[in-house]
Amino acid sequence: MLTHLECTRCGEHYPADRPQSVCPKDAGILYARYDLATIKRTFSSARLTGRAPTMWRYDAVLPDANPVSLGEGFTPMLLSREYPNVHIKDEGLNPTGSFKARGLSACVTMARHFGSKKLAIPSAGNAAGALAAYSAAAGVEAHIFMPKDVPMANRIECDYYGAHVTLVDGLISDCARKVAELKSSDAWEKDGWFDVSTTKEPYRVEGKKTMGYEVAEQLGWRMPQGIIYPTGGGVGLLGMWKAFEEMEALGWIGSERPKMITVQASGCAPIVKAWDEGKQSSEMWPNAATMASGLRVPKPYGDYLILDILKKSQGTAVAATDAEILEATRHWAKIEGIFAAPEGAASLVAYRKLRANGFFKPEDTVVLFNTGSGLKYLDVLDARVGAGDSPAQPAKPKPAARQIGGIIGPY
Repeated sequence: MLTHLECTRCGEHYPADRPQSVCPKDAGILYARYDLATIKRTFSSARLTGRAPTMWRYDAVLPDANPVSLGEGFTPMLLSREYPNVHIKDEGLNPTGSFKARGLSACVTMARHFGSKKLAIPSAGNAAGALAAYSAAAGVEAHIFMPKDVPMANRIECDYYGAHVTLVDGLISDCARKVAELKSSDAWEKDGWFDVSTTKEPYRVEGKKTMGYEVAEQLGWRMPQGIIYPTGGGVGLLGMWKAFEEMEALGWIGSERPKMITVQASGCAPIVKAWDEGKQSSEMWPNAATMASGLRVPKPYGDYLILDILKKSQGTAVAATDAEILEATRHWAKIEGIFAAPEGAASLVAYRKLRANGFFKPEDTVVLFNTGSGLKYLDVLDARVGAGDSPAQPAKPKPAARQIGGIIGPY
């Protein structure tokens, strides 16, 4: 039972029966809060047996509204063939090919519940496709602002889902400014607009927190020693930490927590820099550049929460170069049979580094998140193919065109 929303900065409470953005007092991120004591009496982990294998199996700790669902969640957690105690949580098998499906399913569910007509989002790629898909399923308009150089799949899927797309010459931060300009217009409230930017509304975190519930359930309600999470906006990290707190209150797990590990691209690593410098918030990263478009977030809005989680969990933050990410993408495909998004492959880079420096021991159970499917990045990965798979290599030349239309036999 959802009872209220709570500011993560000042602790102020707000009603959960209407659309809410950030805290009006200090712009803090709002978290959905539940009557966990009552839920504990009526809903146990044992009752999950036989429930539908989607994230909505945890509906007791999700907002009570008619779900807009495409079958998201309960993705496989695969035991690594290379590292005996490593599990790979493959979010690329979600609808629209990424973990973004979880957050946008919950977010669009509540937006439709509250009667919003037009949903606006700045996106580095996969969130755009997810919003477009769930908005189509919900019968509401999706208005998407994305950088011009996002992977081709993201642009095409948004178009096919019927979303209104604005391509912006810049980064996701520039796209966010476009949404902010739109919010200042007279038409915003009159036409039923709502901003579903990362952590600018409470329910994307709720969708993403189901990853934490699944990790616990799939490991038999035991916590791993570590979770490595590719961090752009960091909503999944926030959500999983929130899930662990809820599960402890429900009596499903104890007080133990995994070490939470942020991995970012070296070309855009504001959390890593802030962590290394012992700061409580990050600075805007200048000239952000990486092939892993989902990690190209110059300053996450939830940076203060991410850094606090790393501290509380005794975790850390790791940077991966594009060359390391590209090699890891190919390695996972060859060794694990998982064609990961570059962001997801960064988890393998981080794990290798943390094994090498002794942060993790061989016997530690560690969950690596692949946040999306490599199929969404074919144009990006193809452009990187060259001798040694080095990002410095020139693009692979395209094969000569052949007129083979209609030929079905050998040619």
